[in-house]
Amino acid sequence: MRRANARTIVIWTLVALVGAVGWTVLALSRGEEISAVWMIAAALGSYAIAYRFYSKFIAYKVLKVDRTRATPAERLDNGIDFHPTDRRVLLGHHFAAIAGAGPLVGPVLAAQMGYLPGTIWIVVGVIFAGAVQDMVVLFFSTRRDGRSLGQMAREEIGPFGGAAALLAAFAIMIILLGVLALVIVNALAESPWGTFSIGMTVPIALLMGFYLRVLRPGRVVEVSVLGVALLLFALVSGRWVAESSWAETFTLAPSTLVIWLVAYGFIASILPVWMLLAPRDYLSTFMKIGTIVLLALGVIIAMPTLKMDAVTDFASRGDGPVFAGSLFPFVFITIACGALSGFHALISSGTTPKMIQKESQVRMIGYGSMLMESSVAVMALVAASIIDPGLYFAMNAPAGVIGTTVESASQVVTGWGYQISPEDLAQAAKNVEEASLQSRTGGAPTLAVGVSEIFSQVTGGGMRAFWYHFAIMFEALFILTALDAGTRVGRFMLQDMLGNVYRPFKNISWKPGLILTSAIVCGLWGYFLWVGVHEPLGGINQLFPIFGIANQLLAAVALAVCTTLLVKSGRLKWAWVTGVPLVWDATVTLTASYQKVFSSDPRVGFFKQREIYQDAIDKGQLLKPATSMDDMRTIVTNSTVDGVLSAVLALLVVVVLVDAARICVRHVRRPALSTLSEAPYVESKIVAPDGLFPTKAEKEEAARHAIGTAPGP
Repeated sequence: MRRANARTIVIWTLVALVGAVGWTVLALSRGEEISAVWMIAAALGSYAIAYRFYSKFIAYKVLKVDRTRATPAERLDNGIDFHPTDRRVLLGHHFAAIAGAGPLVGPVLAAQMGYLPGTIWIVVGVIFAGAVQDMVVLFFSTRRDGRSLGQMAREEIGPFGGAAALLAAFAIMIILLGVLALVIVNALAESPWGTFSIGMTVPIALLMGFYLRVLRPGRVVEVSVLGVALLLFALVSGRWVAESSWAETFTLAPSTLVIWLVAYGFIASILPVWMLLAPRDYLSTFMKIGTIVLLALGVIIAMPTLKMDAVTDFASRGDGPVFAGSLFPFVFITIACGALSGFHALISSGTTPKMIQKESQVRMIGYGSMLMESSVAVMALVAASIIDPGLYFAMNAPAGVIGTTVESASQVVTGWGYQISPEDLAQAAKNVEEASLQSRTGGAPTLAVGVSEIFSQVTGGGMRAFWYHFAIMFEALFILTALDAGTRVGRFMLQDMLGNVYRPFKNISWKPGLILTSAIVCGLWGYFLWVGVHEPLGGINQLFPIFGIANQLLAAVALAVCTTLLVKSGRLKWAWVTGVPLVWDATVTLTASYQKVFSSDPRVGFFKQREIYQDAIDKGQLLKPATSMDDMRTIVTNSTVDGVLSAVLALLVVVVLVDAARICVRHVRRPALSTLSEAPYVESKIVAPDGLFPTKAEKEEAARHAIGTAPGP
């Protein structure tokens, strides 16, 4: 370990001071206006300290990463699923794969409680829970030939707890994929600009894949410049297409988009990773990170003030119009992916461990990518908090609560203590060239309004509509990259499960197996999506209410597996690294599950909601949001299904936690009974840097390797 010099000490002291001042301003404000810049300062300062010190401690002290050890990508390279991938491309793939709807939508919805609770959880949660989970899962999966989370649980915890983990993980994955796909359909339906631009990323990615594999192997900078240039052209030309005679061709109905998404998911999950998946995700990362960086710069330049309260009354009352429930536990469940996400554990034990070049890269790819996603969540919270609170609540409250006219919306929102006139509501919609903005629930439109507000303060109000529609398209691209990688991971999980029954499935690149399992996974989430698109209360809409809880329950499974592996691998004194966030996540999520099942508040409890609607059916009454008795019966069915599923998933996770605790206690008492399924050590022949930029020693190592492998005269 190098000793820190004076220059390094000064730099990191300044970074710490920036973060500390940001937190101080946010925490001590009492009604006065403060700039959103302080939120960014608090987050970035914290991220920098965490990555520099905490992630390094975990990587080298706790995990003891070994850069001389060959990864499964090197040992099992087959050009289909296992393929050593340049760390920069893999960083882009991993970030794009984990960054779905959660960091964009969750913080926007959580702004109902005020900007302070969400900011604290997003930053603190990612540093001590989310990024830790992602990195540790990636490390242990890499040590086990890229095993899926469920399979690692089965091998390390035992068949009973492992079977519960496999079942829970796969069921939750299908729900997550269906929800992600629904958000994409809603964003792209009737949008020729978005459909064309996102569609063009597929051929661009194919070109990049062949460029790196065949035309110019290893030329990452060249292919990056080419890809970014083509992507920017696709974005600009998308607007041209939308205003041309081609617009009708790219204006797709929701049902048509479902078919295209299912077909794309299937193809992306069976093609070699180097051909489409990795380059497409890498390409989209430029747009994702570029937009977020520009958004941060826009905040620094425009310095918009935070108009939302630091903590709203809804935080204590629990009767918010955006989502019901008190601050604890529901703000943590709602934010989800921006701080901690079980879905990430599936990617960290899915595609990424089969592509990573060096074990020592898990710090940058696992921990670093999650910090990047958390920064997206912070920017989403900023975007939601700088717009007028009256507009925020008018956009995010359902029509059944605020009515369908600007007059009724203004009256109801004013009753909550947030002033907005009918004229202001109408003008806000006109500014972004939308017919109406009230009851545009789901978070995505609110984020787009916030983004347009920030960018228009820099570029001028005349471009507000452009930035709004750009943000909508940006959100769809953001989410689509999680769908393709998620489908491939779902295929891995199903192959792992079937491999326990029929051994050939264990070979995840066995063509009959990969085609069959890909078709099943796409068929499952595609079915729920199709029904959801055609029935407003059916299909994936039925499962949408348990999205956040299911995702956090999966995180509890991942942290339980990580803690068990730390104990069994002789790292008992460091088990608190994942054990503490496990206890927190299990407490929060199981509390939320209990309330969603048994709460006497019909806005929270599924079974209470079922009881009220069933009583109304028996009396022949019609309750909102139902518009017919068929809708009433569908709501009863949905409440029953959601309540039962919430209880079953929580029970499965409890089984995993209890079994994991049993294994840990047994190992402490009788270590000789424990076995590890870790792959044997094989020396690595690959020379590659650990981080984004090579150190002096790594450059020297690469130079020596180049001389040693150069052909003779």
